[in-house]
Amino acid sequence: MFNSIFDSTTTGLSITTGLICAGVALLLGVVIAITHMKTSQTTKGFLTTLATLPLLVMAVMIMINGNLGTSIAILGAFSLIRFRSIQGQAKDLLSVFFAMMIGLACGMGHILFAVVITIISVIAIVFFTYTHFLEPNKKQRVLKIVIPEDLDYEEVFEEIFKKYTSRADLTRMKTMNMGSLYKLTYDITMRNGVKEKDFLDEIRVKNCNLKVLLSHPCMEEEI
Repeated sequence: MFNSIFDSTTTGLSITTGLICAGVALLLGVVIAITHMKTSQTTKGFLTTLATLPLLVMAVMIMINGNLGTSIAILGAFSLIRFRSIQGQAKDLLSVFFAMMIGLACGMGHILFAVVITIISVIAIVFFTYTHFLEPNKKQRVLKIVIPEDLDYEEVFEEIFKKYTSRADLTRMKTMNMGSLYKLTYDITMRNGVKEKDFLDEIRVKNCNLKVLLSHPCMEEEI
């Protein structure tokens, strides 16, 4: 069912077969770009990349055509592109991998397989994006507190944590300013109905109004 459209009995690639592969790769690339646009915040340049990437990968696969020397050269070129690119969000990397996989499938002539995988993947991405399935607890936070060295961190915030959180685990400690300050990192889960501003205000009273940072786990910042 998912056999390649390439004719193994003949050498070379016909114009018709090549155009079919190129057209399908470009069409599926546009589908991937539209899906990414609807489910993520992005830019036109990145969407253009997603739309054309399957076509370019398909062309690379056809040029290789079992040639070991060409394969090594292409691998080196891709490595240079990889290390010159900036790090993206998880969904950006997923979309790039998605587009490359479709390009590989089209470059090997597995057109029907590429179409079916695209349909299934798009449905899965839309489902996971617009439903609460696999959604982490929205009350989870990362709390970072700077305290003076003479403050007993093991007990000073205990009552505040009991009042505002259902869980507070100290995960990291480090010294700052030649040991005159400590930075504490907690993984916490906020209670329902509490105000985060009141929580931070009470912590500031205890830590002598030094820096406090409350953030989501996926958006950690340094203080």
